[in-house]
Amino acid sequence: MRVGYIGLGIMGRPCVLNLLRAGHEVTVWARRPDTAAPLLEAGACWADTPAALASGVEVVVSNVSDTADVEAVLLGPDGVAEGGRPGLVCVDMSTISPLGAREIARRLGERGIDFLDCPVSGGEVGAVQGTLTIMVGGRAEALEKARPVLQSMGRTITHIGDSGAGQVAKACNQIAVGVGVAAVAEVMKLAKACGVDPVPVRQALLGGFAQSRVLDIHGQRMIDDNYAPGFKAKLHLKDMGIVLDTAQSLGIRLPEAERVAGLIGQLVQEGGGELDSSAIARLIWAEN
Repeated sequence: MRVGYIGLGIMGRPCVLNLLRAGHEVTVWARRPDTAAPLLEAGACWADTPAALASGVEVVVSNVSDTADVEAVLLGPDGVAEGGRPGLVCVDMSTISPLGAREIARRLGERGIDFLDCPVSGGEVGAVQGTLTIMVGGRAEALEKARPVLQSMGRTITHIGDSGAGQVAKACNQIAVGVGVAAVAEVMKLAKACGVDPVPVRQALLGGFAQSRVLDIHGQRMIDDNYAPGFKAKLHLKDMGIVLDTAQSLGIRLPEAERVAGLIGQLVQEGGGELDSSAIARLIWAEN
């Protein structure tokens, strides 16, 4: 398929490479053109604007930072909506507000353009390996059109529901990951306090009912004290803001999510925004 890709950061670059390996014709655009250099060498083409990119493709994928950025590249001046034709499918893999996703879908729909909110889980490793978990909100017909593109980047593709539903699922994912990280950090804190090596404790738990990807991946990060980012704390903080704003709009409280958001916020405030968010373990270990 002819695919356009917008946003060539830690997730976007490997996704484009996987699209090229799968045989898709890929045109790219990013705010910093230099980020495209290795992708152009690999066979991608460059477009000068999102509008120009959209004019020659069947599916546009965007992967940028927040709701405002998605609105800018899709609906702003020289945005995708200006160049896209009816029948185009926009796949947004960013993590944004569910309400924002619904509004973007509505505005693109007025132009005959489908919008799928497709946030992902799996981090940089999943993007590189093409094994992302993709949560989809939007029309089932649009998903089927875009499915070959999504299958080139992800292993698990789940249609959650109408527009915004993918973002709701991602918000739930971010709660589960954040609270899971805090739980694993407390496991290791207790083991150390008892004079027990947390390494075999983790290994034992991985063989039982407590087994999880968080315990596996982030537990190893904690043991190694290596927080090179798979998912930067500053981005997880943004996502937890979406979680808490959504909860507030619904009149509900999520106390564990609130605690984790506070820890990630403290980590960012203390200069750890570029670290993996699992570095909140250091803060938990420092608590009495």
